[in-house]
Amino acid sequence: MGRIVELHGLRMMMAMLALLPMLTGRAAEPLPPAAPPAPEVLFRNVRIFDGKSAALSGPTAVLVRGNTIAAIGAGAIPAGPAVTVVDGGGRTLMPGLIDAHVHLTFSALSQAQMMAPDMTAQKGEDAAAAEAQKMLLRGFTAVRDAGGPIFGLKRRIDSGEVRGPRIWPSGAVISQTSGHGDFRLPTEPSRRFTGKLSRAELLGATFIADGRDEVLTAVRENLRMGASQIKLMAGGGTSSAYDPIDVTQYTLDEMKAAVEAADDWNTYVTVHAYTPRAVRRAIEAGVKCIEHGQLLDEATLQLMADRGIWLSAQNLVEDSPNMHPLRREKRREVVAGNSRVWPIAKKLGVKLAWGTDFLFEPELNAEQNAYILRLKPWFTSAEILKLVTRDNADLLVLSGPRSPYPGRLGVVEEGALADLLLVDGDPIANINLIANPGKNFVVIMKDGKLYKNSLGAKS
Repeated sequence: MGRIVELHGLRMMMAMLALLPMLTGRAAEPLPPAAPPAPEVLFRNVRIFDGKSAALSGPTAVLVRGNTIAAIGAGAIPAGPAVTVVDGGGRTLMPGLIDAHVHLTFSALSQAQMMAPDMTAQKGEDAAAAEAQKMLLRGFTAVRDAGGPIFGLKRRIDSGEVRGPRIWPSGAVISQTSGHGDFRLPTEPSRRFTGKLSRAELLGATFIADGRDEVLTAVRENLRMGASQIKLMAGGGTSSAYDPIDVTQYTLDEMKAAVEAADDWNTYVTVHAYTPRAVRRAIEAGVKCIEHGQLLDEATLQLMADRGIWLSAQNLVEDSPNMHPLRREKRREVVAGNSRVWPIAKKLGVKLAWGTDFLFEPELNAEQNAYILRLKPWFTSAEILKLVTRDNADLLVLSGPRSPYPGRLGVVEEGALADLLLVDGDPIANINLIANPGKNFVVIMKDGKLYKNSLGAKS
């Protein structure tokens, strides 16, 4: 009898469940389909430069699942049969290269092109898009854009429309009137007197901001557009004819305003500066990174080391085929500072990052990898590789929650983002290999996707 009552109750419950959609007025919704398994790539028989060690690992395997490194070594076992296998043949697997100081738009165009009457924001973006694709195929899987029109291109890369590196964008450079980011032509008077924005401001290249209120607005506008850090011009430069290198730009109050606005968004300000006076003012204001710094003295570098301030430095050359004579002259003192500042900063323990900072000479872009080798007088091969991978990635971490790509870069370790290069040879034994990416980077992966694979693959 109890069994009959139990069955009756079960039938009643099933009937009520069947009537429930009618009572609620809604049809029963089917369960969503199960998510497809994440794609997997298995690198077999590779030796790893992990971004930290001074030597390669022994032969091992690395499993990428989705966009992260899932396992290394004995645990690198695919979850399913649909796995792409890359046999490394004993080659070197290393993190993707990172350039901490690029200007994707300014490096894609000459000054004549930038100033041409028919130049538009779209033309500039398209030129930068073409260079971004080449940059990825040179093995640069991430870059920090240190100023210029960039947000549109970043969106196109992130959506998959354009191939290119991950971008940490600064947005328009922020400059005082007469500062290093005041790109006005001689025929363009100040907005303060005419009410008209300059062409460079209309193209998104710069904000000319004077006084605390304007600086706050400029910083907040870049943050609103998606800047991961803020770039301020704190001194003169070499890519312009009008602002002398020795000048200091922005008052302490103006610079503090920028730092406060960035700090409220949990990110940081980096400044263009060469001289001790400009850098010391920036440090007093709370700036966390200095770009360039070739004219710094040892005392200022020691202050940077003591305060944990980053030096994002380059190794510029005095001349190139299409350099304007005035620019060549202005660069002479800065170029001479390369061989002095790098070894002192290393000795003192300054936090170092590396970048190229190509401007208005598109023909130089193909030399991006070769410029890394200019560090050879002061760093070992392993130190150079660490600098352009893990150390540069550590600088990107300063963006905190404003980082556009959550996850660990610059290392080959479980859980890190899968930005990887397979190098035909041992770059620790022969650092020159990285200067010929077309030949020696046989596999290029960004975010778990294969953008180049010269070896072929098995599925």
